[in-house]
Amino acid sequence: MATRAYVLAISMLMPIFLASFVSADPDLLQDVCVADLASADIKLNGFPCKSNITADDFFFAGLAKAALTNNTFGATVTPAFVQQVPGLNTLGVAMARIDYAPGGLNPPHTHPRATEIVFVLTGELDVGFITTANKLFTKTIKMGEVFTFPRGLIHFQINNGKVPAAVIAGFNSQLPGTQRAADTLFGSSPPVEDVVLTKAFQIGTKEVEKIKSRFAPMNKK
Repeated sequence: MATRAYVLAISMLMPIFLASFVSADPDLLQDVCVADLASADIKLNGFPCKSNITADDFFFAGLAKAALTNNTFGATVTPAFVQQVPGLNTLGVAMARIDYAPGGLNPPHTHPRATEIVFVLTGELDVGFITTANKLFTKTIKMGEVFTFPRGLIHFQINNGKVPAAVIAGFNSQLPGTQRAADTLFGSSPPVEDVVLTKAFQIGTKEVEKIKSRFAPMNKK
């Protein structure tokens, strides 16, 4: 009987034990740890805590208004990450607003540290993600609907409609990180060797150089 109770207790505790290894961010060990963004000399997995905190450290008004979308992709991400809301430090959550012009695209990218869920504020979007087995899951989502992008998988959103669209995105990390596929491969610094890209994409060197030229400003950073 005692052995059965022991096994039952272990089976109940094991999911909790394993969850501690797969959560996006470490658990906090105090009520709050507002990020001291000025402490550039101290390197931590996150940010050190500052001593003098106010309600403003937990506040951000930047998602209230639509952002301008007059850029290359016709879409703009306004983050509410730990850099914008220092009070998010150690809390394991963040948000963002994404605005799309008609035809606007949030190009294929990944968030290496977070799963993302989007809620459509207005308009309509075609969204999707691709698994490691190269299977595409895609959906058209409208105002009031939600869609989830699993952590680390390449995903995208595009506004194929004739009116602007906007979403609010939630993340289970204070700093989800973003890697755009094209920017990463063709705009890295130092640049990826042409031979790597020609073989990977089965195109010629001239094509690689032409694509790289589109991302040249990133190479100069």
